[in-house]
Amino acid sequence: MTPPNLARTCAAVASASVILAGGLGAQEREFVYVSSVTGTTAAGRALTTVTDQTTQVLEQLGQALRQHGLDLPHVVVVNVFLKDARHFQDMNAVYRRFFPSDPPTRATARVDLPDPDALIQLSAVAARGSKQVIAPAGMASPSLPYSWGIKVGNTLFLSGMTSRAPDTYEPLLGDVPTQTRRIFGNMGLVLQAAGMDFKDLTTCRVFLDDARRFLGLNQAYAEFVPAEDPPARATVRAGLMNPGFDVELQCIAEPSASRKVVMAEGQQRSRAPLSPAISTGNRLYLSGMLGGAGDVAAQTRTTLDNLLGTLRAAGMDFSHLVDLWVYVTDLRQWEAVKRVLDEVLPAGGPEPTVVGTPLMGANFLVEIQMIAER
Repeated sequence: MTPPNLARTCAAVASASVILAGGLGAQEREFVYVSSVTGTTAAGRALTTVTDQTTQVLEQLGQALRQHGLDLPHVVVVNVFLKDARHFQDMNAVYRRFFPSDPPTRATARVDLPDPDALIQLSAVAARGSKQVIAPAGMASPSLPYSWGIKVGNTLFLSGMTSRAPDTYEPLLGDVPTQTRRIFGNMGLVLQAAGMDFKDLTTCRVFLDDARRFLGLNQAYAEFVPAEDPPARATVRAGLMNPGFDVELQCIAEPSASRKVVMAEGQQRSRAPLSPAISTGNRLYLSGMLGGAGDVAAQTRTTLDNLLGTLRAAGMDFSHLVDLWVYVTDLRQWEAVKRVLDEVLPAGGPEPTVVGTPLMGANFLVEIQMIAER
């Protein structure tokens, strides 16, 4: 059974994590966030196959969205987390039925899941406004059920990208710098088709299969992002769906004349090519932050202090959060992390996407990444 403390349980309906901050009602928010949906039971019956669990998860996602006047066609981003990469094809067979046309952007990774009975966990973003599927003329359509990019208003969501030939969709293998450069080449085509450029990237998630390749990733990554205001970023170790791929990048872009780097007072820029946070005016994208020394509770508290300092530098606080991701190296420590989150974060905020995955340093136990809106 799913632990009762889990952010999203396998209840009949998974509730969407819509934040009522700054005096705005849910209907006035541009995006709806649904976090950590699992589906291990249905009608009192345990679901033990990835086919059944994927069906249940996507049905619950639809029910959650309908509570907010939306449905599956409004979904623009899906993050799929699998316990076992061998379930990828069976998951896709079900997934295609729920998104038969213009599917959302997507990234899929193999991680540890908080629910020991879950084979799949899903987080999603849905949009109230009309969406535009971005299909660059120079890129082959994905054979998997996702779109290269989806634009809503001024925001572009890009699928998690791996190293593929743009004209054939065939894998192009090589070392991490080679794969990273190919990924950015393809990403540039999607950005261009949406009327954007690398300078408009606001945040990225990097899934890397081996932390020892972190330096090579950063060297290639820095060749493409702007040096003065690179996007916010979180990098974690996760298994990818093709063993030949070493890295996957999932990004958001949002052009803004108000774009600026936000740093807490006294904060130092990272040596890695990322900003502590990128503000586009009313929206703030915060990098995944770490807590340094101490046990997992101490690291969680320090990380939240660092994030709050950055939020305050942008004139915000935790009441402005709309999306929250927590990466924990050992899910047996999730209870300790959750106790600190419950103590520090205000009630009624976003439920987190929680995954178990190693981080980019041996002593780091937790990393937290956020998006906030006025």
